[in-house]
Amino acid sequence: NITVTSVVGRFLEHARIYYFRHGGEHEVLIGSADLMPRNLDLRVEILVPVQDAHWRKAIVNDILGVGLRDNVQARRLLADGAYERVQAVTVEAAVNSQQWLLEHWKSRS
Repeated sequence: NITVTSVVGRFLEHARIYYFRHGGEHEVLIGSADLMPRNLDLRVEILVPVQDAHWRKAIVNDILGVGLRDNVQARRLLADGAYERVQAVTVEAAVNSQQWLLEHWKSRS
């Protein structure tokens, strides 16, 4: 199954992270642009694997993990190509991934 989640908020520049998992194996790639047709015409774009286990774990847990829990700014791509807003069940359960990442990294600096 493929899940596409888009988070558009305060920061329009978003992570270009691609995470593939099949069985017990997974691969993390980072890239220079979204893999959209308009970005692949007349341009050179690159994806590279993240080979270091420490950084793979950090990317999956700290960036993708919170991004996939976002229920304030996130939208999920449906089979028909339309996007559906992801909504928090309660105000207390609201997760704004961009705000969380700002606070998380600020507290660690």
